[in-house]
Amino acid sequence: MKIALIGYGKMGHEIERIALSRGHEIVCRIDIDNLQDFDSPAFKSAEVAIEFTAPSQAYNNIKKAFAAGIKTVSGSTGWMSDHCQEMKDLCKDGRNTLLWSSNFSIGVALFSKVNTFLAKLMNSYPMYEVSMSETHHIHKLDAPSGTAITLAEGIISQLDRKNGWKPGTLTAPDGSISGSNECPAQDIRVDSIREGEIAGIHSITYDSEADFITITHSAKNRSGLALGAVLAAEFVRNRQGFLTMDDLMDSLS
Repeated sequence: MKIALIGYGKMGHEIERIALSRGHEIVCRIDIDNLQDFDSPAFKSAEVAIEFTAPSQAYNNIKKAFAAGIKTVSGSTGWMSDHCQEMKDLCKDGRNTLLWSSNFSIGVALFSKVNTFLAKLMNSYPMYEVSMSETHHIHKLDAPSGTAITLAEGIISQLDRKNGWKPGTLTAPDGSISGSNECPAQDIRVDSIREGEIAGIHSITYDSEADFITITHSAKNRSGLALGAVLAAEFVRNRQGFLTMDDLMDSLS
């Protein structure tokens, strides 16, 4: 399969390594210094584009891929909440194809299912207060992470006593802390930490006066995300419309 990479940082390089190992061809690599290549024959020859960039760039990148008629896989977070309906409309009736996920790790997808199931169980036990924390490398721009937001939405869908989520504290790379521990009772507090080169840690805690229950997913490196992104590209090659990680997971099970 011919793949174009949009974003060629550490994640892009890891996606390239895994794609090549699975027999795919990288026909174009677009980064901040060669945006003109969206109009190149090489980019237009791609069957699927894989996009991992900053929140401020992702929306325009995907629109450019659509304009070139390229199916797209995107793992960029921090922008979809403002553009989700527009993306669904653009993909309506197979006019364009986008598979977006806040996290392409197969382990995170399984963890998300565990998280939703646990929330369903905890719906009957109001003495447990739920909160969440996420830790990422110092280069990550959005906080809370897109994965944390997705996990929070999974809890909200099952826990009648929660209607939304709120950012809690943010611990910066220099150790300074901003934000607040205060959170309305009907919301889930999500704390964020930016430290070193941590690939990603997400923890959900249910706390009571008697005990607490915590579930955690810890990424060792970027390889799980990269593999999931390549699997997603293989998945969308023969599909159309607006797709999610659930669609991919259903195809693998």
